[in-house]
Amino acid sequence: MPLTDTELKKAKPREKPYKLFDGGGLYIEITPNGSKGWRYKYRINGKEKRISLGVYPEVSLKDARFRHSEQRQLVSHGIDPSEKRKATKLARADGMGNTFELIAREWYAINQKSWNPSHGVRIIRRLELNIFPYLGNIPITEITNQKLIEVIKRIHSRGVLETAHRAVQNCAQVFKFAILTSRAEINVAENIKGFLPAVKEKHHAAIIEPKKVGSLLNAIDNASGTIATRCAIRFMPLVFVRSLELRRAEWKDIDFKRAEWSLHITKTDTPHIVPLSKQAIKVLKEIQPITGSGQYIFASEISKSGYLSENTMLRLIREMDISKEEMSIHGFRAMARTILHERLNVDPVIIEHQLAHKVPDALGRAYNRTQFLQQRKKMMQTWADYLDSLKGNKR
Repeated sequence: MPLTDTELKKAKPREKPYKLFDGGGLYIEITPNGSKGWRYKYRINGKEKRISLGVYPEVSLKDARFRHSEQRQLVSHGIDPSEKRKATKLARADGMGNTFELIAREWYAINQKSWNPSHGVRIIRRLELNIFPYLGNIPITEITNQKLIEVIKRIHSRGVLETAHRAVQNCAQVFKFAILTSRAEINVAENIKGFLPAVKEKHHAAIIEPKKVGSLLNAIDNASGTIATRCAIRFMPLVFVRSLELRRAEWKDIDFKRAEWSLHITKTDTPHIVPLSKQAIKVLKEIQPITGSGQYIFASEISKSGYLSENTMLRLIREMDISKEEMSIHGFRAMARTILHERLNVDPVIIEHQLAHKVPDALGRAYNRTQFLQQRKKMMQTWADYLDSLKGNKR
C-alpha cells in the first residue's frame, strides 16, 4: 500500500536499517540513528541501481513522489539518473555557471529572438524585480520548494496575483532549461504551481449597448488632442484591431486602390488583411498630409518608438469622462464582435476571421488572411454605416 504521512511520522528506528515502500521503486530507509532517506530503486541496461532523493521530513512525501516521477521518466527514456547526476556535478566542477540568475539570463538570451520585443522586456523585468534580488545568487540546485514559495508570497502579498502566476511560469521555464543543460535535476517551480489561487478571468471593459456606442462615437468625433491621437481613436472602432497593430500601422501597408490594410498580427504571428470602409479611408486621407511622408500613420511627436502609446489613446478616452470600468481600447473589439453578431446578424465565423482569430474550417485548414475576404469587405462597410447611423440616432 502507498505510504501516508502518519506512517512516516510514526516510523521509529530499529537495531538494523529497514525500508518502507511506496510503490514503483520508491521507498524510504530508516537507519538506527533515526534518519529517513528516500531512495529510488530502478533497473537500466539490465542492472539494478539506486539513487537518493533526499531526507525526510525536509523532502516530504509529496516532494519525494514528484522527484521519483521525474527520475522514472528519465529511465523510461533510457537515461540513467545516477549518471545524469554525475554529469551535472562534473558540469559544475568544470566552471559552468549555475546560479539562478546566470541560467535565467542564458535562457532569456536564447529565446528572446523568437519573442515580440515588448514580451521579452516584460519577462526579464519581471525576473529582475521579483526573483533575482532573492534567488539570483543562489545555485539553482539549492533552490527548494520553500525558498521559491517565500519569494512568490512576496509578490502575492502586493496584491498582484497575475504577476505571481507569471513569475512561477517563468521560473518553471528557467528550471526546465537548467535540466536540459544538465545543471539541475528537479523543476521546483512545477512542483509549486498549485500553491497560488487561480486568477479570476477579467474581461476588457466595453460599451456594447447601441445608444451608448452612439454617444461614445459622438464624443470621439468632438475630442481634443493631437491630430494623430484623434484620428487613431476614430479609426479604431472602424477596424477593431488590437491596439498595438493600430498604433504600429505603416503607410506602406495601405492599399488605397483595393481599400485594404495588410498587416502582421504579432500575437499569432500571422499575416492579416483589414478591408477599409469608406469611412476608414476618409480618416486616413485626413491624416495623410500630416504623417504621410513618414513610416507610421499615427506617428507620435514624443514617443521614442515613433508611434502613439496606448496611454495616449486611453488618456483621450478618460478626458471624455469615460471610466476604465466602462471602456478600454481593447473594448472596441468586444463592441464589434457583440453588435455584429447580435444586432447585424453576421455569421460569427466571418467575425472571428476579421478579428484575426485562428478558426479551423471544416477541412481542418487553419485561418488564412484571404478567407471570406469578400464577405468581410461587405461586413466592414455595413459596420461603418451602422456606426454612422448610431451617431445620428437613426436606430
